[in-house]
Amino acid sequence: MPIELPKQILIVDDEADIRSVVQITLEISGGLEAETCSSGAAAIEFIAKTPPDLVLLDVMMPGMDGPETLKRLKAEPATASIPVIFMTAKVQPAEVEEYYRMGVAGVVSKPFNPRELVNSVMGFWTKIHAE
Repeated sequence: MPIELPKQILIVDDEADIRSVVQITLEISGGLEAETCSSGAAAIEFIAKTPPDLVLLDVMMPGMDGPETLKRLKAEPATASIPVIFMTAKVQPAEVEEYYRMGVAGVVSKPFNPRELVNSVMGFWTKIHAE
């Protein structure tokens, strides 16, 4: 049985340019629906009202960073099972190991190649649903 594509992806990044590139890439190249938020706090609020199938979350943001946002999502039964993929320039092996210990489904390194982004996201999505 084929794995169903995510219907809704939430992109959370404090940089508008990155949000736009990721959203356009996922929608045009991937045929996916994507919404955006500019902060962890906005994401928590958005997800409470409209839970996405998948969250792409920047690690380094002012205020509530990615790890804190992830922690809050994992602490709530209604959002704990939503898969989260971190997007970050901090991809030293020890850092990536720590992200996985936190419970992320994957890590996309910045800067990323927009042409490879959809493949990375769908690879993590497939892995999540194969388990």
